[in-house]
Order: sequence, then structure tokens, then C-alpha cells
Amino acid sequence: MAIVMEHDLAALREQVIAADRGRRPLRITGGGTKDFYGTPPTSTSGDTPEGVEVLNCRANRGVISYEPTELVISARCGTPLAELEETLAANRQYLPFEPPGFGSAATLGGVVAAGLSGPRRMAAGSLRDYVLGTVLLTARGDVLRFGGEVMKNVAGYDVSRLLAGSLGVLGVIAEVSLKVLPLPAAEQTLGFDISEAEGIRRCNQWGGQPLPISATLWEDGRLWVRLSGATAAVGAAAERLGGERLASEKANAMWRSVREQAHPFFADAPVLWRLSLPSVTPPLELSGRQLIEWGGALRWHVPVHDHASPQSLRDLVTRVGGSATLFRAGPRARVARFHPLEEPIRQIHLRLKQEFDPNRIFNPGRMYDWL
Repeated sequence: MAIVMEHDLAALREQVIAADRGRRPLRITGGGTKDFYGTPPTSTSGDTPEGVEVLNCRANRGVISYEPTELVISARCGTPLAELEETLAANRQYLPFEPPGFGSAATLGGVVAAGLSGPRRMAAGSLRDYVLGTVLLTARGDVLRFGGEVMKNVAGYDVSRLLAGSLGVLGVIAEVSLKVLPLPAAEQTLGFDISEAEGIRRCNQWGGQPLPISATLWEDGRLWVRLSGATAAVGAAAERLGGERLASEKANAMWRSVREQAHPFFADAPVLWRLSLPSVTPPLELSGRQLIEWGGALRWHVPVHDHASPQSLRDLVTRVGGSATLFRAGPRARVARFHPLEEPIRQIHLRLKQEFDPNRIFNPGRMYDWL
């Protein structure tokens, strides 16, 4: 860890220091495309409640360094995700975890703070796996650098990866260094008419074989499987698995629609649950619609009734070794958005919050009401 200072952070730092001294809460935002995620500000109108300041990080933007041969890119938190991906695409590289932006205004800081990964996560790993280093602005106004631009083992907490998915409760993620990868040489998407149970079984069976599967999707009796990698490997796997071959343009549009939740499944879904389960878990007896990704490990659930019991759902998911996140809901929903933590993990969260943000000014209650 080293203390650094960037001119671009001066205005943000001044606002943070003033808020901490006055113990005024801050709502960190960038493009605003993920404002729905986590517990929203407690206002009947859905706007930022009185007494809570907005800390907008969009002005702190721009790629700091990018060396294609090193497969590393570093950028400031306000850098648009689309701009970052365009820079990588010009060199036939990409972010392997396919982060959802949920809108053209999405920023790098928001992507990392949310910690979400797209369809390719089942094969490539999660966003957290690709974070090499971060610069964090703390409540005291310290600007701290963690990690670097190389993959290495560290002792104790790997703070850079800890910040992935933290929803800004520990501080402002001012800069991020990410590992990137070359685009796959070939891709092919195959379709199968198949039941939910058989789709889960096959995905797990294929997952244990040397097949270049980079994404799966089951919804309403149809299983889609994406193959990615060397041309010969993709061709051989497609011949072996069979199924209907989807045209490249349609396949790309479908996978992007799932990543960005523009797929018809997500339309008109006032309540959306994100269920993380062991991939081999059999179909859950749930009333409503499901879309299944990651070979069965990620299951999106839209209940029949908006008022369906959250506790019953969480109890069911807990029994099979998973967790349930209320991913989308109206601002008036009185339900904890994230799955309850076991006490030892909860205590670790509290200690980290105390260390980085003792006066609890950053996004209070965004993740848990006690954080």
C-alpha cells in the first residue's frame, strides 16, 4: 500500500473531507445506471433524501495507461465502460467477464463497485479475478493505492479485489487496473429444445469435459450454449454437441441482451431475484419464470406475485447452499436486498467499514442497513 495524490481527485477529496468532518452521508454515483442495485435512498419519491449529498465521480475519467502486449489497462473511475471497451476492441482485446453496464452511461467505477459479471463468467471467472490494482479515496481524504499492474499473491486482505462488489461502502474507487484478454478466434452458439432438468444435467456433464463452452442460457424450454476459442476447437465441439447453429449476428445480439438485461425475459419484471446456487441443484419449485445461466449456477427468478414471500425463497435457497439477492424492486420495497451474512462474515464487514469509513458517510445502508 502506498499513499498517492492525483490532481483529478482534488475536488472529490475536498467534498469527502468536508462530509466526514460534518458527518454528512454521501451517495456515490457515476453514470447512475446501477442506482437500482442495493437498497435505494430512503425517500418516498425515490430521490436522494434530504441530508444526503451526491458525490458524482464522472469528471474523474480517462484511460491512464494501456499496453496491449502486457494485457493490462488502467483507467479512472468515471471512464465510460463503452469507451474502455472500444479502446480494447481496437486491439482485438476485451474484458473477459463481460460486465453489464445497464445503459450507455455506465462507468468503470460503477462496474467494479457493483462487482457483476456477464454470461462468460462461468468460463472466464468473475470481475474480481481480473482486478489487479485500485486507488481508493477514504473518508479521511487519504488516497491509497493497492495492488499494481501484475498478477501476484499477497498476504492478508487483497484490498483491490475486496473493493469489487463493495458498492462504495468502503470509499471511492478512484482508479482501477484490469487484466484483459485477446478476443477468441471463433465463436459458435448452439440451440437445443430441452427441459430445465435436462438442461442443467447436460450443462454440468459438458462442464466436466474439455469443451470450449463460454456461456449457457436456458429459458422456456430452450437451451443455448456458446462455444469460444480456437477455430478448430470450436468447430470440433460444435460437431460433437450438435443442435441448431445460430447465426453469428443473432447470437451476439442475444448474449448482449442477456448481459444487459434487454432480453424479453427481463421486460416488465417489477421484481427480479438473482439466485446463486451450486450448479448441480435440481430445478427449484418456484411459482414464476426463470432464466438460467452459468450452467445452472445463476438463476434469475421473476415471481408470479410481487408480494411473494422473500423469506420463504431465501429459506429454500439457503437449504440448497445458495444465496438470494433481490436484484430489482420498487424503491418502496421493505425487503433486505442482499442475502443475510453469517455472523463471522458480518463482523469482518463491520471491522473493514470501521477501518476505512469510521463515521459511515459512504453509501450508508446501500448494502446492509447495519453497514
